[in-house]
Amino acid sequence: MPNYHKPESKTVQELKDIAHRLRIHSITSTQASKSGHPTSCASIAEIMSVLFFHTMRYKVSVPRDASSDRFILSKGHAAPILYAAWAEAGLFPVADLQNLRKVDSDLEGHPTPRLNFIDVGTGSLGQGVAVACGMAYVGKNFDRAAYRTYVLVGDGESAEGSIWESLHFAGHYKLNNLCVIFDVNRLGQSEPTSLQHQMEVYRKRLESFGFNAIVVDGHDIEELCKAFFEASNTADRPTAIIAKTFKGKFFPNIEDLENWHGKPLGDQADPVIKHLAGLINNAGTLQIAPQKPLNDDAPVVDISNIQLASPPSYKLGESVATRLAYGTALAKIAVNNARVIALDGDTKNSTFSEKLKKAFPDRYIECFIAEQNLVGVAIGAACRDRTVAFVSTFATFFTRAFDQIRMGAISQTNVNFVGSHCGVSIGEDGPSQMGLEDIAMFRTVPGSTVFYPSDAVSCERAVEIAANTKGICFIRTSRPNTAVIYSNEEVFQIGKAKVVRKSQNDQVLIVGAGITLYEALSAANELEKSGVNVRIIDPFTIKPLDNETIIANALQCGGRVITVEDHYKEGGLGEAVMSALALQRNVVVKQLAVPRVPRSGPPNVLIDMFGISARNIVSAVAEILKL
Repeated sequence: MPNYHKPESKTVQELKDIAHRLRIHSITSTQASKSGHPTSCASIAEIMSVLFFHTMRYKVSVPRDASSDRFILSKGHAAPILYAAWAEAGLFPVADLQNLRKVDSDLEGHPTPRLNFIDVGTGSLGQGVAVACGMAYVGKNFDRAAYRTYVLVGDGESAEGSIWESLHFAGHYKLNNLCVIFDVNRLGQSEPTSLQHQMEVYRKRLESFGFNAIVVDGHDIEELCKAFFEASNTADRPTAIIAKTFKGKFFPNIEDLENWHGKPLGDQADPVIKHLAGLINNAGTLQIAPQKPLNDDAPVVDISNIQLASPPSYKLGESVATRLAYGTALAKIAVNNARVIALDGDTKNSTFSEKLKKAFPDRYIECFIAEQNLVGVAIGAACRDRTVAFVSTFATFFTRAFDQIRMGAISQTNVNFVGSHCGVSIGEDGPSQMGLEDIAMFRTVPGSTVFYPSDAVSCERAVEIAANTKGICFIRTSRPNTAVIYSNEEVFQIGKAKVVRKSQNDQVLIVGAGITLYEALSAANELEKSGVNVRIIDPFTIKPLDNETIIANALQCGGRVITVEDHYKEGGLGEAVMSALALQRNVVVKQLAVPRVPRSGPPNVLIDMFGISARNIVSAVAEILKL
């Protein structure tokens, strides 16, 4: 390790001054907004000062430059001091800090990427380390660049299991370009944290996860400078800086006291500001440079116009599971773009993401059985448009990471989620493994696109389209084999359904997807024997739904519609169709969906038992024709 040269006393004093200025800004901005967390800001003032004005490399003119260091404020409620640091660095006028939390200001209560210096939204605690891990993994293994990733974590949120998932990931992959800073200020929102200031407990835990763990006085500028130097020169593992701090540090009559969380200082503000101003030696213009020059070594990346290396090549009627077609397509789109990556949670041999691993081993990231971290790492990997990330596991296990997914939407992320093993059609594994809520969950995510391909051709095209689609995408794949019904040349588009069966005298419209599309086709054959013709639509995307096609065909079929889905009734395909038809007169919709918690059994038996088989569809047609 290079020899450490401690900063000059003048630099140390300037950094102390900056820390106090950041405290004052945090007080005045939260006073102006009449809300916020000034005491939580005060505990990290020296950390922010040393990071932004001594340690990190970044461009004020281009905050998200590809080669700049990354900073994630996991304890997002301390946003005022993050805004203050960027203002003091010169990104925007300090006076703008008084617009904190105003409805027409992007300086929101917790950081979001509406601001050009924020990579991801934070504030739902326990997620920042996973995002930082994704950034650091890309920096080390894909960009192979000098930039470092810093994430600041509150001691309260360190109780979240997702934090420990991410620490395991960082230690396992030896992310030496990652520095996790723990702000151990002892106090949570409503009472002291469980560990309070037991610094050795933190140190031992972090060392056990493979970190270089350094305990420091979080208000000592020189200790912080030395710790960050050591972190940057630790080559074999990530570093954790465990900073002993005090909530409301340097706030007289407030420091280290309970019941000050999330409150502006009110009538205590003026005396506290006066005290802080008296601690500042140089109240004038900053003399210290706000940033160091970059190593401009991150490669230029183009993640546009991603295409299958070869078109689908299936025979009509061939039996192929869509989960298998997903793996095939993933490997194909990776051929012509080195930034297509796959992440999985130890299900790669079931989701078939292993196909990418076999083709391009260095572009597969195994996240093991830790779905919250899996999602967070993908969000971090996709930041600054560095990768096209596909994340796969059983559809039901994404429910565990829904908070990360919804925060991904707030973060304006472009991550593609692929959920296999959906519905009762997986069979004997039973209800714990059956994705029956996933469509509803992803439909609620703002700006999301929900694909539900029914055959191998449409699935390959869904993967290709998702790779080029902004926002969160979800592709629902099935475990059972299904027949190829589309030609290899068939064109698919978001929000455009396919009418797969039609006659001039159809009496009922049936909308199905995945395995239920085939149940509908079987039912149609049976109904035709008794002189009843039905029309069948494959929606391809559940969100956005092709409302125009649904409405037109529903009206042509006399306003009689049946939806059938391998999903719970609430929030799924049926309710999407009902929303499309809500303003249409004289239309009736009958929903066939899984009505209750299912059980283990053969797939065909379960499909029939829970009301979504061809037999059930035939009965539903008979019922709706009587209405």
